[in-house]
Amino acid sequence: MPSRNNSIEGKLPFASARTHFEVLGPDAAATLAMVAGDLALVLDEAGRIVDVTANPREFPDAQQWIGREWLDTVSVESRAKVMEMLANARKGVTQHWRQVNHITNEGEVPLRFVVVRLGESTNAIAIGRDMRDAAALQQRVLQAQQSLERDYLRLRQLEARYRMLFDQSADPVLIVDAEAFRIREANRAAHQLFQARNGTLQGAKLTALFSRPAREHLIAFLGSTLVSPGVLPIEVQPNNSADAVMLSASGFRERGGQFLLIRLSGAASAAEHASGEVMRVIEAMPDAFVLTDARMLIQAANPAFVELVSAATVDQLRGRPLADFVGRPGIDLDLIDGQLAKHDIARNVSTVVGARDGFDGEPVELSAVKTGDDQTHYGFVIRPIGRRLRDLPVTADAPRSVEQLTDLVGRMSLRDIVRESTDLIERLCIEAALEYTSNNRASAAEILGLSRQSLYSKLHRYGLGNLVDSLDE
Repeated sequence: MPSRNNSIEGKLPFASARTHFEVLGPDAAATLAMVAGDLALVLDEAGRIVDVTANPREFPDAQQWIGREWLDTVSVESRAKVMEMLANARKGVTQHWRQVNHITNEGEVPLRFVVVRLGESTNAIAIGRDMRDAAALQQRVLQAQQSLERDYLRLRQLEARYRMLFDQSADPVLIVDAEAFRIREANRAAHQLFQARNGTLQGAKLTALFSRPAREHLIAFLGSTLVSPGVLPIEVQPNNSADAVMLSASGFRERGGQFLLIRLSGAASAAEHASGEVMRVIEAMPDAFVLTDARMLIQAANPAFVELVSAATVDQLRGRPLADFVGRPGIDLDLIDGQLAKHDIARNVSTVVGARDGFDGEPVELSAVKTGDDQTHYGFVIRPIGRRLRDLPVTADAPRSVEQLTDLVGRMSLRDIVRESTDLIERLCIEAALEYTSNNRASAAEILGLSRQSLYSKLHRYGLGNLVDSLDE
């Protein structure tokens, strides 16, 4: 559609045009034509280009158009516009700016042209303005508009899904202003819980929906949830119900304001209440507790375990293998896993925590249980025993063995004493491995780094074969 901008139609004429422009010479007229547009074409009566002025950097092949028909330098779609402008120029009709696509070596270039007849001459001048910057700007504006429309459509779809999930949720859900505790949104289940007509809870005070004794506790609880996401739900009593409900909340920010997402569950059963008490006990117990999945990846842990492994928060531990913190690499947890697979329980297993980079680790005592059929989980209770070991009296067997070795000095050579010491240490290590693995020879051999055949040979060498056989029975 032709634009009427920058045309002379509708504009007031100069009051004294002859006085001002009578002295206008060829040079001044040429200057006006050059500054009026980015490209100017002088055309004869037949529409042939006889002269041209343009910036050679913007239109490097403009000089090649001289002597050619103007129609031959434009695209097929623009020829009708050129023919119309040439016909109107011959009649002396006022022109409007028309967009024409010029063909260049770099492709089509959009320009806006106006054709003006040169006085009484049959020639005319076509003044053009480069539209490439405007076209690029329009393209960017169009792309931005399309992107906004796509984002708007995506937000509308997300809002529709949120609204459907919010309204169809079986649990009562409330969106509450964290400052004034005014309800911003409430789903159908919330209206049913408080026996209110749909839409009447918006703007109501949250605390007014619960009994007076519970309001101060509720306000303190909501304040805690804004600074700590791990606060356990509380039990509150609605005004219009004899049954208490469990209330959980989490804070979030939106448009510079702070809000609370509040979820209400039905009256807590005795089992659910007991479960909550159990969780509180586990959180407060001095012994470390950790829960893992079937791959022994940490799912939850109490503060005692977090402190035991020198972590900052439990969030740093979730998803990490328990073997990174407990047991000697490739030994302890494998043995415990074997016992759990066979008996679903392991009691008072001696192991270490924090064994890495040459550090032997802190000795601990571990008990574990396996739960679940479809989704297996392991629960571990870990108690440090370093202080207990330091307080134990030294056994009498070890000093006697050492004294027996030192009594050999002077009666045997040092090489023989060293060989006897080696045999003593080897026997003690084998006995300790058998005791640690509950007399499992295969596991004991793995701990000691021996083959089973080598272990059997050493058992008979030290007279431990009959002892192990009797224990196995």
